[in-house]
Amino acid sequence: MSSTEQTSAGLNQIHMQIMWNRLLGVVEEQAQTLIRTAFSPTVREAGDLSAGIFDLEGRMLAQAVTGTPGHVNAMAASVGFFIEKFPVAKLEPGDVLVTNDPWHGTGHLNDFTVVTPTFQDGRCVALFASTTHVADVGGLGFGPDGRQVFEEGLNIPMNYLFRRGEVNATMIEILKANVRDPFVAEGDLYSLAACNQTGGARLLEMMTEFDLSGVDSVGALIIENSRQAMLAEISKLKFGVYENAMRIDGYDDPIDLVCKLTISETGIDVDFSGTSPVSDRGINVPLTYTQAYASFGVRCVIGGDVPNNAGSLSVIRVKAPEGCILNAPRPCAVSARHAVGQMLPDVVLGCLEKAGLDVPAEGTSCLFNPVFLGGAGVVAGDDPGPSFVINPFYNGGAGARAMKDGLSTTAFPSGVKNTPTEINETTAPLIIWRKEYRPNSAGNGKYRGGLGQVLEFSHADGKPFAVSKMFDRITYPPRGRKGGEAGEAGRVYLKGGVSLRGMGRETIPAGAHLVIETPGGGGIGNPSNRDKEAIATDRRDGLTVEDE
Repeated sequence: MSSTEQTSAGLNQIHMQIMWNRLLGVVEEQAQTLIRTAFSPTVREAGDLSAGIFDLEGRMLAQAVTGTPGHVNAMAASVGFFIEKFPVAKLEPGDVLVTNDPWHGTGHLNDFTVVTPTFQDGRCVALFASTTHVADVGGLGFGPDGRQVFEEGLNIPMNYLFRRGEVNATMIEILKANVRDPFVAEGDLYSLAACNQTGGARLLEMMTEFDLSGVDSVGALIIENSRQAMLAEISKLKFGVYENAMRIDGYDDPIDLVCKLTISETGIDVDFSGTSPVSDRGINVPLTYTQAYASFGVRCVIGGDVPNNAGSLSVIRVKAPEGCILNAPRPCAVSARHAVGQMLPDVVLGCLEKAGLDVPAEGTSCLFNPVFLGGAGVVAGDDPGPSFVINPFYNGGAGARAMKDGLSTTAFPSGVKNTPTEINETTAPLIIWRKEYRPNSAGNGKYRGGLGQVLEFSHADGKPFAVSKMFDRITYPPRGRKGGEAGEAGRVYLKGGVSLRGMGRETIPAGAHLVIETPGGGGIGNPSNRDKEAIATDRRDGLTVEDE
């Protein structure tokens, strides 16, 4: 290659890198628009969302940094379902598509996915998609008590939210008639449409700046480069078959998550054969959500510098036999699918540890996200107080890392933030009396796990209220690695009273205080090898407390 050709190739590479960086900026602005305009605190305060750009074949080119792996990676599959039903060639300017179907979206009815085509000079050039968690979709409400998906809320099949710029008023009217907070549900759908519109507008600006007539060539290069880069990272690993299993609480009976991971020159195959069968409660997981979190477990330690898109994801293949809890067929109940699905990165990481990689210990993993409800029909009595429903997010401790302590009250793998106390007390008649670290909850080790937290709630007016619980790790705590100890299991109870189950809806009596203690993460390494200064620091800070 001549010096002129080398210079030209170098300039093209720089040009392509600039366009890639701009594309990341486009989707991040898309996500930030969603946060700024969202009505639900789950989105606005906790960041339970995803946003991304797709080519006309439904392949994800780029995702926003803001968002959760379950939403992002499941949304990556969802767009393909949309264009099967609504071919790109038939879409028109002003069209916006929507669904909350668990098997065509991100796994349960509370998540709405919106897809918007972007047009340049009358020709569709790209698709933008976004997802948010809406606090209530009717039915039994967000929780694990349903027996079939029909009980869990309103299911909107893939449909038009807007058709040629006109809102689907009938669909909106049906939605508002079936949910407990119609103002928020409607507003969140409009915020999804707004964020996609922002993404489309910024993309068109970028295309004009770079004199592009489409994103096909850029997208193809991004996908292929990402695929090759991921394969190059995998080629550095020890090829073979590695197995791991984890037992978790489940609803009534324990669940065994069984994984076989195969590393080869063609990529990584993850097989969940041997996993427990579907449950008769709402903790089942649609396959797209299983694939989302299992692939994220791989990406946590392999190819961290490789963009997460259709190219890098294509070499991580995840399967689970239909009828097991990780590939639950319709019409299984799936509302609390996160309680099981968010455990999968820890299961996959256990396989990768056997392949010689340094991985974190097990953590709380599943979010501790109670749904609090009140008012007439929820609790009995002549004066039950005002109606309300909120879905705050709380986290336990993450597992210890290979060379560091685990992060306390951190939502790994979901990335969803703790909901601020001030927001919860503003949006519901509740008082949060305590929100503090849970001493001694971290698993001991050379590197200890992260700490859980203690939360205490009561009704502001002394009324009874209901809580829908989707908590795991109450019976089977997060395990340590390499001689590290397990974290402390979670607890749920009435202050000064009885213990409650980790799963299911229960009524908190008038005047009672509900206490939730989230689990701590597991430790790594022999506790006797822990640095003495670190031990002293934990005691000084009150993170560990000696028995009196």
